[in-house]
Amino acid sequence: MEGREVGDAIRGARIYAEARKISDPVVIVKTGRHKAQRVILSEKAVARVEKKLRWIA
Repeated sequence: MEGREVGDAIRGARIYAEARKISDPVVIVKTGRHKAQRVILSEKAVARVEKKLRWIA
């Protein structure tokens, strides 16, 4: 099952997350001109996929 153990990941078009502590956003390079942001959630962090990716069955 995804998202239960250390190192697991969740994927979705929109992910809703809550936490008591959130790190400052860091810009990361994805592909070519595309950029993304990375944050770290800690202390009672919860995340939920609100909209799944179209290409995942």
